[in-house]
Amino acid sequence: MTSDRTPPDSSAWLLDPRVIDPTQELVGRSGMDDADVDSVVRVLAALRTWREAEQSMSEASQRHMKLNATDMKALRFLMASRNAGAVVTPGMLAETLRISTASTTKLLDRLERAGHVTRSPHPTDRRALMITVTDATRSDARESVGKVHARRFEAAARLTHDERDIVIRFLTDLSAVAEPEK
Repeated sequence: MTSDRTPPDSSAWLLDPRVIDPTQELVGRSGMDDADVDSVVRVLAALRTWREAEQSMSEASQRHMKLNATDMKALRFLMASRNAGAVVTPGMLAETLRISTASTTKLLDRLERAGHVTRSPHPTDRRALMITVTDATRSDARESVGKVHARRFEAAARLTHDERDIVIRFLTDLSAVAEPEK
């Protein structure tokens, strides 16, 4: 890359292998011309922009509902389970969240104190409890997080079937390379 060339987004320099790895020690570019590399950098920049927007939206939702990320994940699971007609127990919630039963108890205590969930006897197992999200929390979440999710769904729905397959393959590949090497 010549020094007189400035990318449209100057922070793209941080993603451009011609700048961060000019000797190709890590990122091989054989068979790629500048237009190809520019295109890949634009994909990475768009991905970074999405990640930043998603993080910002997630943090705003957490602040709005005064919850942490695990609390939000628990509420999403409880709402989806309710919509599917499934009964959720504390054990199921612990398994889904991949947290200990002790942590689940603390989480449920916190969510119940805040008025987000109720614990009641399980309808068919008298030894178990059923966890339910409150109507107020469900309504609040639908108006905030739910509406954002609907817009994300609409964005994905605008893609053709083949385009969605490409995006799925790309994101799956990206997820695989994000895992630490063994």
